[in-house]
Amino acid sequence: MAAIAGTLWWAVNHYTGRVDRIPNVFPSNVPADAKPDPGKGGQTFLLVGLDARSDLPTTGKDAKAAQWKPGAQRSDTMMLVHLPADNSSAYVISLPRDSWVPVPGHGKAKLNAAFSWGGPPLLIDTVQRLTKVEIDHLAVIDWNGFKKLTDSVGGVDLSVNGVKEHMSGDEALKYVRERKNLPRGDLDRTLRQQNYLRAVLSKTLSSGSLTNPLKTKELLDRVTETVSVDDRFSDGELRDLAWNMRSLRTSDMVFMNAPVSGTGMVEGQSVVHLDKSKSTMLWKAINADTVDDYVANNDVDRLGANPR
Repeated sequence: MAAIAGTLWWAVNHYTGRVDRIPNVFPSNVPADAKPDPGKGGQTFLLVGLDARSDLPTTGKDAKAAQWKPGAQRSDTMMLVHLPADNSSAYVISLPRDSWVPVPGHGKAKLNAAFSWGGPPLLIDTVQRLTKVEIDHLAVIDWNGFKKLTDSVGGVDLSVNGVKEHMSGDEALKYVRERKNLPRGDLDRTLRQQNYLRAVLSKTLSSGSLTNPLKTKELLDRVTETVSVDDRFSDGELRDLAWNMRSLRTSDMVFMNAPVSGTGMVEGQSVVHLDKSKSTMLWKAINADTVDDYVANNDVDRLGANPR
């Protein structure tokens, strides 16, 4: 344990300054009555996965393509990540990209259209108005970068229809991009994304990785190539977060979908309808830092042992 703690302490201090920062991600000129109230505990992140279908990295310190150009990139993945004040767990809540929601200045549209039209500021504004949850920070990952991280940990084991398969980065990326042949479409796709994220985190956080200095350096090099955060997220805050969450493992994390009432067609598009009543309960639980109670007392579309 001393070796793990020592390696983590070195990593936290050495790598926080190398994480790429994205400027001007938070919306401005938002009417006062449209701004969410601050939460009563913990922190809430908006995690966005980009699917630019490009070989050029769009996030991280080695980014060669812009993080956002109007209409050029899609927010393929949107997750609210709530970290309770006691740092005992983490709640990862997928917002289906096909959710039919109000987008400020554009009427109703699919949620991922907000990023395509207005980049991070419009997406954050849309999510905050939808949930009335204040977003403390933004984190952006590039699935192509995640593919390299997957290969760095030796691939991952993922269950597909009850059968465990060992996948390389390329194979895992195809797994999370699959959509048409899934019974619940976008909803099953989000669970696949969660399953992939959980598997990579599990391998990355394993004791074997953290006690090998060379392996740790390689992994953290890959992480900084893959992840970018908003420029309000200071090195000090990032160090505190990494150190406070050092004991967290994937077994302490809950992965789930936002509550939905069903799917349908709107204006010729396949969409997902969020369940307003149940979603409101979840958003209030995030604000009150009581997501543990919400999960314990509600039927949750939760990542299980054998997601599709």
